[in-house]
Amino acid sequence: MAHRAAGPPEMSKSELAAGIGVMFAATMMIVGGIFQIFQGLAAVMSGEFFVDVADYVVRLDVETWGWVHMVLGALIVIGGFFLFSGSRGAAIFALVLAVAGAIGNFAFIPYYPFWTLLLIAVDIYIIWAIARSGILEGERA
Repeated sequence: MAHRAAGPPEMSKSELAAGIGVMFAATMMIVGGIFQIFQGLAAVMSGEFFVDVADYVVRLDVETWGWVHMVLGALIVIGGFFLFSGSRGAAIFALVLAVAGAIGNFAFIPYYPFWTLLLIAVDIYIIWAIARSGILEGERA
């Protein structure tokens, strides 16, 4: 009788793809959070770097918004590291931070449109990867 060595459980291709998607989302959270911190630093250090727009629905003080970006970016980096654990709590925390990051960047569109839209796209991917993975429903251990 052949004895099978204990190892990781077999995964279907769909489960493997979802796990890789979450790992990539966690990595993108870390990278995107660092980028958000840099964006905030640019706003705090040199408010003239960003163009002031007169006719936009959301009027923001660029320096204050820079601090918001730095704090939010730091939280997103932390959420990315927590997401590597694969726990449901980490997924919920990461999901909330990705939504907050997308909303925060939406308000910053007129000041730096291309970069901000890129960060929103990254946040949307993170939301999709977490929602698709099954972590929130407890399907994945």
